[in-house]
Amino acid sequence: MSCTMPGCGWCSRACRAPVAGSRSSVSSRPRGASPPALYSFAWRPQRRRRPSCKARPRALPGEGGGGGRGRCWCCVCFTPAPEDRGALSLGAMAWLAGTLLMAGWACSSLRNCCLTDTGCEVLPDALRSLPTLRELQLSDNPLGDAGLQLLCKGLLDPQCHLEKLQLEYCNLTAASCEPLAAVLRAWRHVKELVVSNNDIGEAGVQALCRGLVDSACQLETLKLENCGLTPASCKDLCGVVASKASLQELDLGDNKLGDQGIATLCPALLHPSSRLRVLWLWDCDITTTGCRDLCQVLRAKESLKELSLAGNALGDEGARLLCESLLEPGCQLQSLWVKSCGLTAACCPHVSAMLTHNKHLVELQMSDNKLGDSGVQELCQGLSQPSATLRVLWLGDCDVANGGCNSLASLLVVNRSLRELDLSNNCMDDRGILRLMESLERPDCALEQLVLYDIYWTQQTEDLLQALGERKPGLRIIS
Repeated sequence: MSCTMPGCGWCSRACRAPVAGSRSSVSSRPRGASPPALYSFAWRPQRRRRPSCKARPRALPGEGGGGGRGRCWCCVCFTPAPEDRGALSLGAMAWLAGTLLMAGWACSSLRNCCLTDTGCEVLPDALRSLPTLRELQLSDNPLGDAGLQLLCKGLLDPQCHLEKLQLEYCNLTAASCEPLAAVLRAWRHVKELVVSNNDIGEAGVQALCRGLVDSACQLETLKLENCGLTPASCKDLCGVVASKASLQELDLGDNKLGDQGIATLCPALLHPSSRLRVLWLWDCDITTTGCRDLCQVLRAKESLKELSLAGNALGDEGARLLCESLLEPGCQLQSLWVKSCGLTAACCPHVSAMLTHNKHLVELQMSDNKLGDSGVQELCQGLSQPSATLRVLWLGDCDVANGGCNSLASLLVVNRSLRELDLSNNCMDDRGILRLMESLERPDCALEQLVLYDIYWTQQTEDLLQALGERKPGLRIIS
């Protein structure tokens, strides 16, 4: 069971963000997620299941349920119940869109509301009538190119002051990009544009990039994940990166950029005007060659804080290059994702040495790499040093067995920085879990969250974990 769509509700809660509720909860799960199937008999081992995803999870648009106010006091978020989505008529959805947009909020979310081009007919008048609206989420609606053109009419109105627009999973093609580019040229106040998971291809990206280069806007976030980009698209992106000193986040995951595309993009990333903070390149067909080019950016750009290379075949040599760059004084990276990168225990001495001396990295995602107990032991040696500052470590599906648990248990006794540890989908049993619990019991253990999905243990161990959670309210065990 796996999750390939970035931002699913489960992953946004379980993989990255804390689950709402008490920190002492042992089995807290994402709201709305089906609980994992458990065996009926107490003497049989129970397996906690969690999907996994390569991309960085995103937060859901709302927390308050259907029709409730979502993320903040100035936001309205509507999500119809699944059984109602097919029953609502297009006219009703158009009325709903107009009602929500004209409610006077600064943010409106119409995500996954079954809006089509017919429902979009109300958007131009709504945007014209609501100058206070700053953020509009239309993701997961089949707007199509016709619906996008209607939306653009409203966006071009002088009374529209929208700053953030999300159009993920909206069935857009390259035909939508020329109208959207025209909006970008006239849109001086746009700060965030999300067009991920639409089949716009090379031609569409080229049109969008031309519009952005010609625009006087201060764009901060551009997300083009899974948009059919190719190495040729990176040349167009270079113009945006070099011309927009305001750009802080660039998401290009799940595009076949390859080493050639990375080589084209890196000179723009090295441009003196570039102040990029977040760069997501998961599943982009990058190898050690492309990793070597990116290391030049890491060493030179103090502004870069988050980098995802998950799902790329970097191998141990790529990991060594990254670790060397992370030790350079010009690198101030805080979060690195190398999940599913073909790493083995051979890279762990380099990672360990880096963790000993690096003062900036606080999050390291190494899941789905065959590190084994020997690799984990190497990592623990580096993290056991007083100079280590890592706070979040993900080691899910890394072939960690009871021997690795022994190393981690010893680490938890001496380490004072680590706050979150993910060991999901590993092969330890009750002995390994009980060994970890011995360290977690200690009052000087600083860990605050331990994730243990996809692991077998008996009911007796489950009872002990429950009791531990009750005794230590500052510790959350997610299983």
